Amino acid sequence: MSKYSKKIILSEQDIPKQWYNIQADLPEPLEPAFNTRTGKIATKEDLCVIFPEEIVEQEVSRERWIDIPEEVRDIYKIWRPSPLIRARNLEKFLDTPAKIYFKNEGVSPSGSHKSNSAIAQAYYNKKAGTTRIATETGAGQWGSALAMACQMFGIECVIYMVKVSFEQKPYRKSLMHVYGANVFASPSTQTEVGRKVLASDPDCKGSLGIAISEAIEDVLSHNNAKYSLGSVLNHVALHQTIIGLEAKKQMEMVDEYPDIVIACLGGGSNFSGMSFPFIMDKIQGSRPNLRAIAVEPSACPKLSKGVFAYDYGDNSGFTPAFKMYTLGHTFMPSGIHAGGLRYHGASPLVSSIVKHKLAESVVVGQKEVFEAAVTFTKCEGILPAPESAHAIRTAINEALKAKEEGISKTILFNLSGHGHFDLSAYEQYLSGQIQDCNYSQKEVEKALEDLPKVNI
Repeated sequence: MSKYSKKIILSEQDIPKQWYNIQADLPEPLEPAFNTRTGKIATKEDLCVIFPEEIVEQEVSRERWIDIPEEVRDIYKIWRPSPLIRARNLEKFLDTPAKIYFKNEGVSPSGSHKSNSAIAQAYYNKKAGTTRIATETGAGQWGSALAMACQMFGIECVIYMVKVSFEQKPYRKSLMHVYGANVFASPSTQTEVGRKVLASDPDCKGSLGIAISEAIEDVLSHNNAKYSLGSVLNHVALHQTIIGLEAKKQMEMVDEYPDIVIACLGGGSNFSGMSFPFIMDKIQGSRPNLRAIAVEPSACPKLSKGVFAYDYGDNSGFTPAFKMYTLGHTFMPSGIHAGGLRYHGASPLVSSIVKHKLAESVVVGQKEVFEAAVTFTKCEGILPAPESAHAIRTAINEALKAKEEGISKTILFNLSGHGHFDLSAYEQYLSGQIQDCNYSQKEVEKALEDLPKVNI
């Protein structure tokens, strides 16, 4: 492989055979999840109410490497390994000495990295005898991925899609329908949670926290049903590490190693998937100067502006409480077009990594994100999802900083999904209608009053 190649491609045989579990290398173990109903540390039995047992075992495992089932790897071969691409046209446009690489996860059938965990979770649920899976989705990338996975394994799929994205992205909903899923705008009239929210606020735009509550209520009211989550929890981060593991092999093929690894941050699946295999090297001492940057929207900056505390993963407190950076589970972010980033909290694993200064966070606004997305599309020909464009914005900023300093740096970012279902948002940007949305400190302060009381 020439170091002057633009696209670095692995063979099917190079698809990793194991996922990387960063829990084995953390400076200190994660704080345990807490069941506020019992007043005790959450047990495996608590989690098995909504997850299959093998998923729960992965959630709590501290083994460094966990085998990927052959059935899962066989399905991965539909789109994996995904290409690593040198953004030479973008480099030329920026006139930067920096080298910019990106991993294109938008090549999956559902259009994003979310399929990496959806296939795995559907597989383990099928083994456990699950006949119905309920889930939430923000922008629709996770919903599309799980709908596809459930169809492949013959499982009924029910999706609660945050209302603001349900209305902004109708063709995401259509794709889920094609895969055979039932999709409801959240808050919905299908659940007690949804009806209660609508009674107090009929125009509620919804949030991932509300949609998660609806999905869990759905599971608890049906037989042989389980819940599936597209981000935040440890097993999801685990499945997504296939991204970074492939990227490391591809960078080796051109004799490169990134100085900076970048990904957007909603709940944490995308950032953990790209960065954790590289952060492993930082923890183990071989790459002490590596920078890992999680990029947040100004409307929902939990790592940058939140508190590190126990909080629920959902709006109604159905989940155990997890120690994480949070803006409060009742916080309602503005209706930005990067719907996948409108989550009140951050993965406990990502939170721990940031707390120990193994990664950093930055905040960007909606207008500058779309500006970067358009620049990238014109240079590289790929239309990114608004979520992915947060990483692009920061990669451009870092490349321009390298130009100012006269230093050549190697930058790697994750293009987590394509933006073909987001063209209405691009139209709004091009017509000058996109506005920056900032979080409300007053609303955050109010939401933080509702943090659960945990005594461990």
